[in-house]
Amino acid sequence: MNAAVRICALVPTYDNPRTVRGVVERLRAHLADVLVVDDGSGPDGRAVCAQLARDGLASVHHQDRNRGKGAAMKRGFVLARQRGFTHALQVDADGQHDLDCVPTFVRAANAEPTALVLAYPVYDHTAPAVRLAARKFTRFWVDFEVGRKGLIRDALIGFRVYPLATTLQVGARGNHMEYEVEIAVRMARASVPIVNLPVGVRYLPKSEGGVSHFRPILDNLRLSWMHARICTAMSMRAVFGRLLPGRR
Repeated sequence: MNAAVRICALVPTYDNPRTVRGVVERLRAHLADVLVVDDGSGPDGRAVCAQLARDGLASVHHQDRNRGKGAAMKRGFVLARQRGFTHALQVDADGQHDLDCVPTFVRAANAEPTALVLAYPVYDHTAPAVRLAARKFTRFWVDFEVGRKGLIRDALIGFRVYPLATTLQVGARGNHMEYEVEIAVRMARASVPIVNLPVGVRYLPKSEGGVSHFRPILDNLRLSWMHARICTAMSMRAVFGRLLPGRR
């Protein structure tokens, strides 16, 4: 292991009372430090998060209200950095991801500490068609924005290792689900190395606590607006770069 690399797990959660504890317990099998950011959950979700802290399983930060997944992640990055961690392995709290893959991602971060280590999903039959369609839409625009097909194999999945200093330096404006796409694109455009690794994904039924906060209309609108902002900025740089003296 690279002695200069200190990795914590970061779990943003909003109303995942039936799955967040299991996620934290499985992460603790691989990483000693888990930070949970409770993004203004209701009474049940908040109580489960508070119990995690009382049981010593995680450090828990409660947002005063629901601010969005991106906002929760950004808050978690700042807290992790303040506590001396160099990297954060971010995992969703919904129990969809195969957490047996955590050691592979930790090894990748240790081998290439400057890299953004992204998962790409290996779906089973439970994947909803609307989510697959959203990924195809996002993949087209991400390839265009980073200038290379397949550099980022999936920009939406909530399972990845962030190098904290670079992540905070590059930054992204989004505060909701579009944040994950935006930060991946901006880091790739900033020449941060990208490592793509597979992870199994299973969408849990409601009977097992499965819950989705993805809102197809609103979240796709946010994604579209985010892509429009990035593409507009790219176009302006290209046009004005040609007009400025000495620029080629």
